[in-house]
Amino acid sequence: MINLTPQDVRLKATAQGKDAAIRQVGELLVANGRIQPGYVESMLARETQANTYLGNGIAIPHGQPAQRDLIVTTGIAVLQVPAGVEWNPGEMVHLVVGIAAKSDEHLQILTNLTHVLDDPAAVRALVETKDAQVICDRLTGQSTATKTLDTEGFDQFVDVTIDAPTGLHARPATVFADLAKSFSAEVRVRYGDQVANGKSLMSLLKLGVEKDGVVRVLARGSDASEALTALQQAVEDGLEEEDESAASPALELPVLELESPAVAGVAASPGLAIAPLHRFRHTRLEFAETAEDAAAEQDRLRDAIALADMDLTELYTTIKERSGKAKAAIFQAHREFLADPELQQDALDRIPPHHSAPWAWQQVIEARAKELESLADPVLSGRAADVRDVGQRVLARLVGGGDAEAGLPDHPVILIADDLAPSDTAGLNPEKIHGFCTAAGGATSHTAIIARSLNIPAVAGTGVEILDLPEGATAILDGDGGQLYPHPTEADLAKARQAQVERAQLRDVEQQTRFQPAITTDGHRIEVVANIGGPAEAAPAINAGAEGVGLLRTEFLFLNRSAPPSEEEQYEALRQMTDALNGLPLIVRTLDIGGDKHVPYLNQPAEDNPFLGIRGLRLCLERTDLFETQLRAILRAAWGSYIRVMFPMVATLEDIRAAKTVLESVRAATDGPPVEVGMMVEVPSAVLMAAEFAQEVDFFSVGTNDLTQYLLAMDRGHPTLAKQADALHPAVLRAIAQTVQGAERSGKWVGVCGGLAGDPQGAAILAGLGVKELSMDIPSIPKVKARLRGASMKQMRRLAQRALTCRTAEEVRAL
Repeated sequence: MINLTPQDVRLKATAQGKDAAIRQVGELLVANGRIQPGYVESMLARETQANTYLGNGIAIPHGQPAQRDLIVTTGIAVLQVPAGVEWNPGEMVHLVVGIAAKSDEHLQILTNLTHVLDDPAAVRALVETKDAQVICDRLTGQSTATKTLDTEGFDQFVDVTIDAPTGLHARPATVFADLAKSFSAEVRVRYGDQVANGKSLMSLLKLGVEKDGVVRVLARGSDASEALTALQQAVEDGLEEEDESAASPALELPVLELESPAVAGVAASPGLAIAPLHRFRHTRLEFAETAEDAAAEQDRLRDAIALADMDLTELYTTIKERSGKAKAAIFQAHREFLADPELQQDALDRIPPHHSAPWAWQQVIEARAKELESLADPVLSGRAADVRDVGQRVLARLVGGGDAEAGLPDHPVILIADDLAPSDTAGLNPEKIHGFCTAAGGATSHTAIIARSLNIPAVAGTGVEILDLPEGATAILDGDGGQLYPHPTEADLAKARQAQVERAQLRDVEQQTRFQPAITTDGHRIEVVANIGGPAEAAPAINAGAEGVGLLRTEFLFLNRSAPPSEEEQYEALRQMTDALNGLPLIVRTLDIGGDKHVPYLNQPAEDNPFLGIRGLRLCLERTDLFETQLRAILRAAWGSYIRVMFPMVATLEDIRAAKTVLESVRAATDGPPVEVGMMVEVPSAVLMAAEFAQEVDFFSVGTNDLTQYLLAMDRGHPTLAKQADALHPAVLRAIAQTVQGAERSGKWVGVCGGLAGDPQGAAILAGLGVKELSMDIPSIPKVKARLRGASMKQMRRLAQRALTCRTAEEVRAL
């Protein structure tokens, strides 16, 4: 039993704040020979990492494990503050119990404290007493009996050993209780003849569980099994106790913390830029409304359209060579807009008798754009910007001008603009344009995608206030954090320049180690694979460090053409990819058309809400001719290679069973090889019935982009909602956790192929949730693998469980 005497108690103290109170109780420990003075600073530092407020007016400040060598002998000091001191906002402390513990000798004090907490009258008596011995007697007396809780009906249980260095004290008990609260099941903890509520910190502390104490964790409710599994794992992982040995530092992006105010937006393209601001202005294209020779004007328009088509073809080729076919696809879509015969004829018809070609073209383009803007679906209405982009390109050919870099200074700049069209962005020179910030737009816009392909840092969706910023002043743009600092101090600029150096060094390390597997510091492997959109991306994916392909988007074979691809064409494309992968796994997602991907030759009727209509697997089951042709090509390519088949947009058990029936029919008819079958988890019904779906498939792949959209009812590309449609929202993370739990019941694995997998912070949380495979865009592979190698699975599980208890995406990111 620890010795506590009146000289360890200071009565009627006053303190101006928490730090002052900690210093006073620390000084009392120093004066009584318990600690060296340096341990007081350790106590203050601990307070910035963990909340030591127990409740009911009592706090227990203590130091960090790394400074235990500054403890002379285990001891307790008590500061009585009758007037109180604010510990945290809204939390007043009247008894400050400072702890300096070399071992677990102080645990009885903590046990007694928990009983005091349950008795407001006892707390009041200790706060008001004028006799220090009263406090000593209460804190060193025998523990009062704990009321035994009912365990009737708690049929499921696990026995675990608490091996935390000081038993189940405040911090590990907090971790246990917080994790238990994330489940709906009731949780009880039995230790000897005492039973505690597993969701109550105070109840757990009353048990007084010492190091190596064996407790029985019991649960009752719909998710009792999952709760017990998670709690058992958390106990085995140490309940977030610090490892006394130095942990391997994780390769993490240096956080940019600046003093000057920032304009917040959406992180559209990663990187850090320092340069003067420059307002992007399109060259004003002047033209007359009338013209004398209608036939000549019509010829001019035809020539301008042809030249614009050549421009787009060249742009498509350039972007495809630089960044792959998927990134360049927008310019093929622009060619389709331009080739629309109705649009062209409408413009030609508006010229006679006396209108000019530019005027007629502008009228038609604006009318088409306004038609799209009026649509309820935000993705389709967003295509109005693409139509105007195409229109501007033809106008520039008709009247001259329109160069994206026209009027820009010769030195590097950060562009600020209302918005940038894809053509504007593709025409930017990264040597001159070090970054850009737009008032509108989001992280999934075509402009953002192209910015990432050019490695130009970008922030979008900041609001129109940026258009009033003065030009010429040096600013800092943080594309990773989604922040623009328009008025940095000299200290800010120095920090940013240092961060640029550190980030460059980090990128070098990531590149040099990209072929190393993503094995955590405690020996767990997470498979890191690539999302690709065609044969040309397979080899670059492997060169970036991918361990296979987790998502092949087969839509590239069906878009920008007048008829569907043949079986032979599809087979040849798949064969090219399997050759490039040389035995590494390839997950082929069957045709995912619909929503924002429209194919004219399929003659799909217009839908009020295409995202809730015939898309993905629903279309394939309606058009079995297309579906069977694609499956024949996949099965042919699967001979001698590692191909898995995955079905998109599965919402019901009937969907997946029908798809498997078609697949088996084609396999039997062609004598094809057996293949593993998976499904995308993108809609809430797939999450809620994950356990049932897991009995039908070999694996799941969570599409976080669509899952976020459907769970939050927000389009990720919406100019206003883009900031809120965050895949790190707790609702999305809890859905993924539920999916993993459902899959594990049948021994199946879960991958993630949405944007969250390519976010290093998101990847760590996903790994901690039990996701086995992370599939991402090619540029993200080296940095995600480096992040995973620099952390332990134990750390990531803790991070994931903390994320599940958060209430907002901002809270998750703050972790």
